[in-house]
Amino acid sequence: MRKCLVYSCLALALAHTHNPVLAQFSDPRTYTTSPVGLNQIELTYAYVRSDASIDPSIIVGDAKFNLNQGVISYTRYFGVHHRLTWVQPSIPIAEVSGSIAGTTISGGVGGAGDTSYQIGMLLKGGPTLTASEFETYKPKTSIGASLTLTAPTGQYDHNRLLNLGSDRWSFKPEVGVSHPFGPEQKWVIDAYINSYFFSDNTMYRGVEVLKQMPLPGVEAHLSYSLNNSVWASLDTRYSFRGDTLINGINQDNVQSNFIVGRS
Repeated sequence: MRKCLVYSCLALALAHTHNPVLAQFSDPRTYTTSPVGLNQIELTYAYVRSDASIDPSIIVGDAKFNLNQGVISYTRYFGVHHRLTWVQPSIPIAEVSGSIAGTTISGGVGGAGDTSYQIGMLLKGGPTLTASEFETYKPKTSIGASLTLTAPTGQYDHNRLLNLGSDRWSFKPEVGVSHPFGPEQKWVIDAYINSYFFSDNTMYRGVEVLKQMPLPGVEAHLSYSLNNSVWASLDTRYSFRGDTLINGINQDNVQSNFIVGRS
């Protein structure tokens, strides 16, 4: 099977602006073939530490940001017009804390974050295969596309700087290429292009309207299969733009984020 359990993820955020790293990795091997009829549960964990602003629309110098997050995802694979298709709802459970150096200002919050819902399809190299057909299938280069919707279901309090929810919708269209190679094709390299689009937060700080520009990005993942069920990967993502406006006033906080991690 394509993947049974992603057991850990360590993300090291290298932010080139005063803003936190908002963009998150897409999963490695998202656009590789799986048998239809497969039901998959994923449990993932991520730790992020960043010398960055706690809030994407407020520039806070010397801020420290720490995130512990677990995500529960369910994926169902099926066929549409003889192409592999999937749907995946996910819910994050997180604890986030932050502080400002040289002050007594600090805070933390824990609970459920915003839920996300993905639908995707392999456009090339993804035939619909039964479990028995999949056992003898030789993986090929595949191309796929997906759309992820994130709903404002997480905890949000407009009186706080730290929140697990964003009180707004977001949409992420993505196109990806996956290429297996090496002995027994245990190596896979992935390349993705995507962009986040955000609705407005009309209750920002209770009375203001927060608007964020699109946040495009590119990703690369290099993974190796340890056996038929477990693989490990090195991951990287670069995202840019994503500047914000509060009540129509540009905050001059264009992002340029480079993230390196492993899973």
